[in-house]
Amino acid sequence: MPIVQRIQQVAGVNGGWSGDGGYMKKYDIVAIGENLIDFAPAKEQELGKLAFSGSPGGAPANVLACASKLGLKTAFISKLGMDVFGALFKQTMVDAGIDISGLVETDKYPSTLAFVSLDESGDRSFSFYRNETAECMIMMDELPSGLLSEAKLFHFGSVSMTAEPARTTTLQAVKQAKESGAVIAYDPNLRELLWSSLEEAKAVMTEGLQYADLVKLSDNELVFLSGESDLEAGMRLLFERHSFRYLAVTMGARGSMCMDGGGVSYQPAFEVKAVDTTGAGDAFWGAFLYQYLHNELDRKGEKKDVPYMLRFSNAAGALTAMGYGAIPSMPVLDEVCGLAGKE
Repeated sequence: MPIVQRIQQVAGVNGGWSGDGGYMKKYDIVAIGENLIDFAPAKEQELGKLAFSGSPGGAPANVLACASKLGLKTAFISKLGMDVFGALFKQTMVDAGIDISGLVETDKYPSTLAFVSLDESGDRSFSFYRNETAECMIMMDELPSGLLSEAKLFHFGSVSMTAEPARTTTLQAVKQAKESGAVIAYDPNLRELLWSSLEEAKAVMTEGLQYADLVKLSDNELVFLSGESDLEAGMRLLFERHSFRYLAVTMGARGSMCMDGGGVSYQPAFEVKAVDTTGAGDAFWGAFLYQYLHNELDRKGEKKDVPYMLRFSNAAGALTAMGYGAIPSMPVLDEVCGLAGKE
């Protein structure tokens, strides 16, 4: 070790050491990905008219919002339209405590819009307005190298890889963060309407798996990527093929599972009255990443309590599903601990 680094280690420069053995970095989680406005049906509808209520969202932003509300320091990388929608998204990120120094603003491209339809159980279907929108047009030379090198954990999803140049830019960001020592978290979030074909979707989503340490899939995404209808068999196939640290699978009302080196853990879902499941999976993942980092920092050398990690994450998802809109419904730490119980 160079002498300067040894002096810094002794002096505690940069906050000491991280759970992975490197210097503590400035941000707990940095993410890259889509930014958009989710329009859900308004509570009151007039005959012959459509009424929607818009909330800022996008899976990576939702994950950061949850992690931030739980107490982590987060930052977001994306390209933002300079319109009324982009302004709302930007302010929402600020209000959620997310660092926006990695947001690039442009007046050349508009913001992405997603219209969400809800059925009686709160489950969703989507209509996207996303042709050459700002978040799809982020370029590699717009990546903030400082954020990428200062992330303890770097998160990305597959939606930002559905179009170029965002696909190439996303993967470049992942590579840079990994080279800087970040743990890589990945949510291969399947949105069929955004891909030219399911074959392309599977190939690109699978490419992202090779960089990931922590992965979150829904049960249908697990079947899609593994080709196995038996969930545990599918988890084992992907886990062994890609050597993840953790592979978490959400199953809606049936709860969640996680595979690590010690096998498979399962936790049932909390029974709540769900009114809007938008962002519930993202809240689960933000809470899971919080638990991962919390254990890294506070319980070094000890085996993680995976069942509690799942229970805590299930609680965050359940609480989010009880409200309308993703980010506005994200719970704070006391609320999650109140439902999950303390470890």
